[in-house]
Amino acid sequence: MKKTILSLAVIAGLSLSANAMEKCAAGKCGTDAKKSMKLDMHKAYTMNAKHELVRPTNYRTWVYVGTPVTPNELNNGKAAFPEMHNVYIDPVSYKEYKETGVFREGTVIVKELVSVGATAAVSGNGYFEGDFLGLEASVKSKKDFPNEPGNWAIFSFSNMKTGILNDTAPVLPAAMCVSCHQTSAADDYVFTQYYPILSAAKAFGKGTPENEAKRSVQKMKK
Repeated sequence: MKKTILSLAVIAGLSLSANAMEKCAAGKCGTDAKKSMKLDMHKAYTMNAKHELVRPTNYRTWVYVGTPVTPNELNNGKAAFPEMHNVYIDPVSYKEYKETGVFREGTVIVKELVSVGATAAVSGNGYFEGDFLGLEASVKSKKDFPNEPGNWAIFSFSNMKTGILNDTAPVLPAAMCVSCHQTSAADDYVFTQYYPILSAAKAFGKGTPENEAKRSVQKMKK
C-alpha cells in the first residue's frame, strides 16, 4: 500500500517532499497535505513556469460530450466556427458534475477541431467529419486563474500554418472567448444547452444517465 501511494504521487506530479509523501503513506500526514495529495492526484492539467498550459494528452479516452457544428452554409457563408468540434471532459470532473451538478476546481474541457468533410453518404446528405485541424482547451481553476471570468481560462494549441499542434499555449484574452461564454452559456460558462450528455448528467447522482430508458419521443417523430 505504501509503495502504491508513493507511485501514484509520482505519476500525478505531486509537489510534496519525499518525507511528506512517506508520512502520508504511513497515515501520519496532516489534513492539508492529504487534501493536496488528493487534489493533485486528480489534476487533469499542467501549467509550466511561464504560466502556459501544457497540451493535454489521451483526451480521446475522456468522456465525450458532443460534436457541435455551425457550417458556413447555414451562416451566409461566414460562420465564426465552420469546423466541427469534438468535445471531451476529464473523467474525474464529469463524475463530480454528475454527482453534484458543479464543475469542480480543475475541470478540463477539450475541444478538438475537425474539418467538415463529405456532405453526402449512403444514408443521405449531411455533414461528416474530415481532417483534424486543431485543439483548444478550457480549464477552471480559482488557484491558477483568479482574475479570469468565472476562473475559466481558454487555450489554443492550433497552428494553422504548420499543421503541428503547439506543445504549450498561453491564456487567451477573455474578450476573445470567455466573454461570450459569460453572457450566453447555460451553466458556469459552459454551453451545456448544446450538450445533452452534460444536461442529462447534471446532478444526476451516483447512477448512470445513459442507462435510463426514458427518451424524448416527440422529438423523434418525423
